[in-house]
Amino acid sequence: MTEKNISLDSINPLEIFGVNDTNLDLLKNYFPKLRVVARGTEIKIIGTEDGILEFERKFSLMVMHYERFGKVGEQDVKDLLNTESKEKIMESFERNDVLVHGLHGKLIKARTPNQQKMVESCKNSDLVFAIGPAGTGKTYTAVALAVQALKNKEIRRIILTRPAVEAGENLGFLPGDLKDKLDPYLQPLYDALHDMLPSQKLLGYLDDGTIEIAPLAFMRGRTLDNVFAILDEAQNATENQLKMFLTRMGRSAKFIVTGDITQVDLPRNQSSGLIQVSKILQNIPGIDFIFLNERDIIRHKLVIKIINAYSNKSENTNNKNNTNNERSNKN
Repeated sequence: MTEKNISLDSINPLEIFGVNDTNLDLLKNYFPKLRVVARGTEIKIIGTEDGILEFERKFSLMVMHYERFGKVGEQDVKDLLNTESKEKIMESFERNDVLVHGLHGKLIKARTPNQQKMVESCKNSDLVFAIGPAGTGKTYTAVALAVQALKNKEIRRIILTRPAVEAGENLGFLPGDLKDKLDPYLQPLYDALHDMLPSQKLLGYLDDGTIEIAPLAFMRGRTLDNVFAILDEAQNATENQLKMFLTRMGRSAKFIVTGDITQVDLPRNQSSGLIQVSKILQNIPGIDFIFLNERDIIRHKLVIKIINAYSNKSENTNNKNNTNNERSNKN
């Protein structure tokens, strides 16, 4: 029998072991012939030399995943333990994956596996749909890809747009002219750009039209050539509006459409085009769909619990409605 110690001096063990050692337990179950004891920042492994070497390889992948994405969850551990995906995982770790060098030395890059899929899809496809709940970095990653393309002179302009749909407020009661009324709806796009471009540079781009931020209605009748266009909050675009935007695509253009189909603010008599679009366009080459989930949430940990709670409430409501419908049919 061989004994080996692994130290985690530079990383909080909780980040790797998981809450209540859930990640570590998965690793232990994968190596039932090894005795694994975690104390503080050290792990002691007792077993055969080959078993310990394989354990070290898997554990190093967990650490690399944490260093790469800033977190490692139960599903991540399960994926990492899958030997078939090992080469692909290592390839993604070794890649130079910085999208934009932001302000104050900030390195902006994909921080979750599905964000990385967005990056890869954008390289290979001219139209990408990124669909998922709040906090998964859809908009931020899309804006980073657009800024990267502009800096690399792959496109000439960036167009960022959103439907100006009221989420419980009334535009008419907001002070100012049309721009003043619409800017609050477009603020998340400004926030992302401020992270990635110096203020004077950004103002220059906005003044000369290199970067345009406008409501979706302003896209009608245009042809967007040599443009990286992002439609954000697309769940609030109707089917006709979404079709209108997609058919603006001109030569040498890249389009990313982002949205959260669980937060539709359209009136009840209007349906979201984003909910229908995956069924309509899913088999067209050159169009990719990336579905993000709670594993990609990079906001406060409570956001994950909030989204799960609302999801469970929705499922319970649907189940109750289905039960009531079945009873009505029987009667």
